[in-house]
Amino acid sequence: MEGIEPMDLLRSNLSRVRLPEPTNRIYKHECCVSFDTPKSEGGLFIDMNSFLAFGKDYVDWNYRKTGNPVYLHIKQTKKIVPEDGPLKKPILLAIGVEGGFDNNEPEYDESYSIVVLPNYVTLPFPSVELPEKVRLGVDAILLNEGVEKKEQLAAWTADKKQVSAYAMNLQQIDNGVIVPPSGWKCAKCDKKDNLWLNLTDGMILCGRRNWDGSGGNNHAIERYKETGYPLAIKLGTITADLEAADVFSYPEDDSVEDPLLAQHLQFFGIDFTSLQKTEMTTAERELDQNINFDWNRIQESGLEVEPIFGPGYTGLVNLGNSCYLAATMQVVFSTQSFCAQYYMNQNLKMAFDMAPADPTVDLNMQLTKLAHGLLSGKYSVPVSEKDGSAAPKADAKQEGIPPRMFKSVIAASHPEFSTMRQQDALEFFLHFLDQVERSNSGKPELHPSRSFKFGVEERILCTSGKVAYNRRLDYILSLNIPLHEATNKEELEVSQRMKAEKFSEGNKVEEIVRPRVPLEACLASFSAPEQIPDFYSTALKAKTTAIKTAGLTSFPDYLVLHMRKFVMEAGWVPKKLDVYIDVPDVIDISHMCSKGLQPGEELLPEGVPEGEVQASYLVADENIVSQLVSMGFNHHHCQKAAVNTLNAGVEEAMNWLLSHMDDPDIDAPISIGAQGSEAPIDQSKVDTLIAFGFHEELARKALKASGGDIEKATDWIFNNPDASTSSDMDTSTSDNTTPTTVDMGLPDGEGSEFPKPLHGYRLFGIVSHIGTSTQCGHYVAHILKDGRWVIFNDNKVGASIDPPKDMGYLYFFERIKG
Repeated sequence: MEGIEPMDLLRSNLSRVRLPEPTNRIYKHECCVSFDTPKSEGGLFIDMNSFLAFGKDYVDWNYRKTGNPVYLHIKQTKKIVPEDGPLKKPILLAIGVEGGFDNNEPEYDESYSIVVLPNYVTLPFPSVELPEKVRLGVDAILLNEGVEKKEQLAAWTADKKQVSAYAMNLQQIDNGVIVPPSGWKCAKCDKKDNLWLNLTDGMILCGRRNWDGSGGNNHAIERYKETGYPLAIKLGTITADLEAADVFSYPEDDSVEDPLLAQHLQFFGIDFTSLQKTEMTTAERELDQNINFDWNRIQESGLEVEPIFGPGYTGLVNLGNSCYLAATMQVVFSTQSFCAQYYMNQNLKMAFDMAPADPTVDLNMQLTKLAHGLLSGKYSVPVSEKDGSAAPKADAKQEGIPPRMFKSVIAASHPEFSTMRQQDALEFFLHFLDQVERSNSGKPELHPSRSFKFGVEERILCTSGKVAYNRRLDYILSLNIPLHEATNKEELEVSQRMKAEKFSEGNKVEEIVRPRVPLEACLASFSAPEQIPDFYSTALKAKTTAIKTAGLTSFPDYLVLHMRKFVMEAGWVPKKLDVYIDVPDVIDISHMCSKGLQPGEELLPEGVPEGEVQASYLVADENIVSQLVSMGFNHHHCQKAAVNTLNAGVEEAMNWLLSHMDDPDIDAPISIGAQGSEAPIDQSKVDTLIAFGFHEELARKALKASGGDIEKATDWIFNNPDASTSSDMDTSTSDNTTPTTVDMGLPDGEGSEFPKPLHGYRLFGIVSHIGTSTQCGHYVAHILKDGRWVIFNDNKVGASIDPPKDMGYLYFFERIKG
């Protein structure tokens, strides 16, 4: 608008300026449709009506879509600071906060201005001449922390300790024990460090032994197992600041807070005000382990990795324990299906135009943003090129892009992924594919997650000689690791003998030999016959032992193998199998093709005779009933709850009970037709389960057993294979060559009709994990790109020298075409 003074132009658009309210989400650190920031060449433009942020190349899109013309422009310019100061040692397990890890990030000068579109008319800020509404709005934006940092704070802090359930009523035994202020030693060995005082009996014992032989001798935890005395405090961590003391709860398996710690210590004559700190707390030890973490096992033994830059080689910033997300998404966007959907066939403008008013909450927009960030090469440049300095090629690094908005969207429906805690990469991968499929539910031909989906057929052979077939869909092939198939058994036996000798001598084990299991053995275990005890045979009208085998009815474009390295030991104690998997570059899984119903095979009769159904389900599980009764519920009501949820479990029965407490017939005797009197199942939920590949009868039964909850219904189906064998199988015809709706439209979805070509797959991606469980440690991806292996370790991207093919947690294979 030529001829109008800038200030008059601004005043004429004041109706489009809003003052932020406490509930408004203000974005000021990152563009909503790209990874531009105030540090970018064009700075960042914040819409003073919607409070969304846009880079210079994208702000005009927002103006044309919304008509909002007034923007706060923020530009950050790097300060020149001498680099001769000493590095500070972290004292807090945190990133980017006082006392935490120093990110060594440069400092920036920040400048502001008011910009009015479409002609980018600029007015300086601060200025007393600006309208008060604009000044107040800008001040509020600048004072606000920004939703990016509120949702994904770049910090990693140990979780706040919870008050122990055993602290307030802790039993203390008056056995005359008085603990001296120093000179402690384990009561069962000569250990003088890593000592724990049991707060019940006052016994001082050593802590746990580490995997390499270091640490204690397990005497403290063995004492707990003998006595059940729950709380212990680490000697050497007790000072006048009792909150910093390390109290551990064995039954809760965590560091805890003891509000009565002073009283509990005084019981054993401990004057905590006079003690000096001599031992690291668990959190400090965690910090120390992270500083000295042995990354070499997955970073190729510390070899120098040559950095790589350019399209497809962009790293992802670790937002705080987000390596599970980074490793998974790097592999996902190395597939043709996801690249095509969110990069080649859809640009940022298309995604923005289709997005709702707030593009930050739109999965399609944020996936497209992430794809363009990773694949365009725009952000994959050496830091030295961005700031104008020169750096040796070997030392060059990139900043990477922070997937904050994507993480926020994908985690919205999953409370665990919303936290800053480490997560299971497999669980995230499955959740991600599920969300992509849901977002494309109206256009199944478009969603790229189908390239990972395949059909599984289970054949169940009854002792009557008759069979049943059960079909389902899956995204991953989860494989047991048969340790008895290790190829280095002699070497393992020698190692075990040497390990036992060194332990008995109190020496550390210098080298650990791990079992080596061929991948072929793991694949064979998937198809191997498996016994099903207590299988109800509709032919025998009785329970028997059946034999189950499995095969594939379709072969996906991308096959994901999950190695079950985490198993449950006795007492539900999780353990990670320390094992190597010998994985070839190419595998052939033709032998896993399901044969379907064969000539001469006779199917088990469909369904269960009415009398058998009643006998089977109208008897309440006494374990469920007794647990509910112990909670204070009426015995008859508990029986009715168990019957009406088909004995699915305590939680399901309780949910039914709580929702039917006021039923007029709650006290009526349990009748034969009790199950038939239930309220009708929501058909939309039935349709959802059918869309997952389950048959309608099974879907209704599962929803009924789980109180109408889809997620619990899915769990019920997988936890009750006997139920699925009579409902989720293709028994409508003796000719099983016709594809069912379960795998219709998938690659090779024709099942046994397919003419058995070479089903070859080439390894192209590995997600490896280091740590004792999937909820801790670190994830790294190795991907075959342009004929060479590349390591993606958060924001570090480089040429791989020795990819850890035998250490994978998830293996990604691409089907060999032709």
